[in-house]
Amino acid sequence: MAPSNVQKCGFVAIIGSPNAGKSTLLNRMVGAKVAIVTHKVQTTRTRVTGIGLHENTQLVFIDTPGIFAPKRRLDRAMVSAAWKGSEDAEQTVLMVDAKKGVDDNVERILTGLGDANRKAILVINKIDTVKRESLLALVQKLNESELFEETFLISALNGDGVEDLKSHLAGLAPEGPWMYPEDQISDVTMRLLAAEITREKVYLRLHEELPYATTVETEAWDERPDGSVRIEQVIHVERDSQKGIVIGKGGKMLKMLGQMAREDMQENFDRKIHLFLHVRVTEKWADDKTMYEDMGLEFVE
Repeated sequence: MAPSNVQKCGFVAIIGSPNAGKSTLLNRMVGAKVAIVTHKVQTTRTRVTGIGLHENTQLVFIDTPGIFAPKRRLDRAMVSAAWKGSEDAEQTVLMVDAKKGVDDNVERILTGLGDANRKAILVINKIDTVKRESLLALVQKLNESELFEETFLISALNGDGVEDLKSHLAGLAPEGPWMYPEDQISDVTMRLLAAEITREKVYLRLHEELPYATTVETEAWDERPDGSVRIEQVIHVERDSQKGIVIGKGGKMLKMLGQMAREDMQENFDRKIHLFLHVRVTEKWADDKTMYEDMGLEFVE
């Protein structure tokens, strides 16, 4: 056992299918919101790094986009980022939705881990949604792969089992200096987090009308003498009809989105926010290399 005054620092990648609960777990591990959470799949597009503390250990969590069968360039970039996150970490946590079980995406991840000869920690999430018998059968099935060193049953939403998982990860962390200041909770820039917050609101309000046809870009960030920030953002859509949906009748939807995003930003950034939203038709934003750079993704040909 390391002495309690010896600092430790460990890197942990959280991988899994879309909507397995990775972002919810990350936010709970960190104790603050650093990743957007919606009921829509594939909402995490970037590798979001959150930083949590457990006693003398700093845990650097990499929340990766969900791993799925990619169809578009953006999909390929997201999947590539997820596997890269796992390669860069000392520990890999595979999250599996207890209700969905072993679907095609999970099978794909198990194959990928096996091909890379990489061990992982199995985390079954949403355990409150299934019966005990089904849960035990799922655990047994997954552990037959012999890819997992430990198994944890949790509910990221209500926190059940999360502290035990965090304590275990801290125990595995190697001795070494902390990589970030004690009060830092993420290495995501404020500009990117602001864009992600607004994108979350668009998803929450308009998920049926335009699930994945939008992205948000923070074009201007001006610090004011009174400590407040003036933020200008563009919501990019692919077609004129989508622009009308985002703006809404008489501009009501855009005003609502702005209010929701501003309130969330003020709570997260602990300062007054002056937010100005614009909607722009950018037909091929998903093929724009600069968009990928802004999201921290590799432009995959």
